[in-house]
Amino acid sequence: MRLEKVEKEIEIPEGIEINIDDNLIKVKGKKGEIQRDFKHPSIKLSKSEKGFKITGNNIGKKEKALIGSIAAHAKNMFKGANEGHCYKLKVCSGHFPMSVAINGNKFTVKNFYGEKIPRTFEIREGVTVKLDGSIVTVEGNEKEKVAQTAANIEQLMRITNRDRRVFQDGIYIIEKDGKEIK
Repeated sequence: MRLEKVEKEIEIPEGIEINIDDNLIKVKGKKGEIQRDFKHPSIKLSKSEKGFKITGNNIGKKEKALIGSIAAHAKNMFKGANEGHCYKLKVCSGHFPMSVAINGNKFTVKNFYGEKIPRTFEIREGVTVKLDGSIVTVEGNEKEKVAQTAANIEQLMRITNRDRRVFQDGIYIIEKDGKEIK
């Protein structure tokens, strides 16, 4: 079943400038500028009095869901341009004292479960990672990059063939955008 026309209007918060050019959204705020391309043949973006409209003509279920996804991404862009996104992780080591270091854009963990070879990965561009004791803070404007960097840090410490109830060493996400994870 095809729907004739679906429209969704998104309000722009104060302090945000938006520019739409052929389904490319550019958002400017206090923390910086973010841009994202939402190309789809049956979905169009346009400015309105209060904000901007997402319009779909002759669309199905998938395109209707995509309109909601575009709206959610736009709201994340507004928050990122105004306030930024912040994830916090906690370093937990009970068996072996591991050391965590940040050198430029490299995140390194040494002596994880007594391993001789350090575990490393490259930090994505546009994301800053800070280390304060046993708390790792990941900050940036784009939510996808910040969340993926935090997930990469958590996955870097993944272990197999051990009982997770006994061997609880690792680095775990404890806070997402000010909301505590339980």
